[in-house]
Amino acid sequence: MNIRQIAEEEEKIRLSPYAKLSSDTKGRQKEEAKCEIRMEFQRDRDRIIHSKAFRRLKHKTQVFIAPEGDHYRTRLTHTLEVSQIARTIARALRLNEDLVEAISLAHDLGHTPFGHTGEKVLNNLHPNGFKHNLQSLRVVDLLEYHEDRPGLNLTFEVREGIINHSGENLSSTLEGQLVKYADRIAYINHDIDDAIRAEVINVKMLPKECLSVLGETHGKRINTLITDIIENSNNRNSISMSDAISMQMENLRQFMFENVYFNKKAKKEDDKAEYIVEQVYNYFINHFDKLPEDTKKIYTDTPATKEDIICDYIAGMTDRFILNTFMDLFVPKAWDRI
Repeated sequence: MNIRQIAEEEEKIRLSPYAKLSSDTKGRQKEEAKCEIRMEFQRDRDRIIHSKAFRRLKHKTQVFIAPEGDHYRTRLTHTLEVSQIARTIARALRLNEDLVEAISLAHDLGHTPFGHTGEKVLNNLHPNGFKHNLQSLRVVDLLEYHEDRPGLNLTFEVREGIINHSGENLSSTLEGQLVKYADRIAYINHDIDDAIRAEVINVKMLPKECLSVLGETHGKRINTLITDIIENSNNRNSISMSDAISMQMENLRQFMFENVYFNKKAKKEDDKAEYIVEQVYNYFINHFDKLPEDTKKIYTDTPATKEDIICDYIAGMTDRFILNTFMDLFVPKAWDRI
């Protein structure tokens, strides 16, 4: 047996009967020879980490647009925090950490510049709407262009976990269900941390009942939520939380929507961000020939509308790239006589 096969046999002994084994994957859209060293979900994780879309996350908004401070979250640091939380739970439940990590690292690859503000604009402009979870799948299936394969050609389980990390549908694997919880735990608590740093809220404003149940500090709240999931999901064929803890997490989430996500102080630049995304979109609708040739060649063998292609191009932009694009397109440059 080679190294991969030995590792696959070890998984069968080590992991929970409810875990998704690497050897039981439903496979890839395009069949490939297996690696002699890495299991299938390991290969997916590595492809995601080495992708351009993953690197771009470091310059995409989490909550606060273009923050000056060094300690505010970006879409990349959020992604890493989701991965860490999800892996902690997966290890305790003896689920497949490689699958959990791959889904976590890819779940937000389709996010737009300026976070959910950019997503809202593209959803309004595109005739068929726009959702970042579906766009994340489009990134790994198509937009990470590779001459030898379609996109990253990930396994079914990772692709399905990406789609179902957001929205009402549940993943068919416990690993995918776990990532959905980890994403919510991460963004609620880390957005609280950033909002306090930005002086949008203060600790005294946080709901007292939530704090009494979940914990007074950032670390204690995360620990409470993680521990509750482990206690309520151990040796079971589903991922769940207790009613009491789930209710307080939802209360804290609603507090964040009311006091941060819809807060005029936190969102004071949103109108400008919306305007920039809309203007860039409309420019390329009217000047489709100005799109880079490297962008167009992705669709040689894939049917796509003009609106699809423009949405793909804009969604892939970082905050600073779309700002520079807007400046190039709409701001007059100084005259150069030389």
